[in-house]
Amino acid sequence: MATKLNTRAPNFTLPTKTKDGLKEVTLSDNFGKKNTVLLFFPLAFTGVCTDEMCSITKDYNAYNKLDAVVYGISVDSPFSQEIWAKQHKITFPILSDMARKVIKKYGIVDSELLNLGGVSKRAAFVIDKKGKIIYEWITNNPKILPYFDEIKQALKTVSGF
Repeated sequence: MATKLNTRAPNFTLPTKTKDGLKEVTLSDNFGKKNTVLLFFPLAFTGVCTDEMCSITKDYNAYNKLDAVVYGISVDSPFSQEIWAKQHKITFPILSDMARKVIKKYGIVDSELLNLGGVSKRAAFVIDKKGKIIYEWITNNPKILPYFDEIKQALKTVSGF
């Protein structure tokens, strides 16, 4: 199943590793409270993925000002994600989709990359407070970063900035 603009975002609950242990994050918990940016990436410990998450970390205040929470999502284990995030000082939640259920719901499985049995395509989704997908960007080329300015513009539009 693939997502479509202006439709309800598929809900999910995924784990993230925090200093206090594993924590479950549910997308719909943001509905009615915050806009949400989902950044799907193929794998931790790779150059382009690290650049992407570090870019967001450096500019995270801009997303906060746009009333948004940001999640990175990959198929890596939450334990390896935690080590990677600490090494690179990534300060926002990285969620683990080891079972590949969420990347299937969002229609962004890359089953050919490195013959790994399915990782995420690089993709970005902006979900408004009502749970509707208002922006999506998906690429088959894992070397291309999302258009962060477009993501912020979508957030500005939905937030009335």
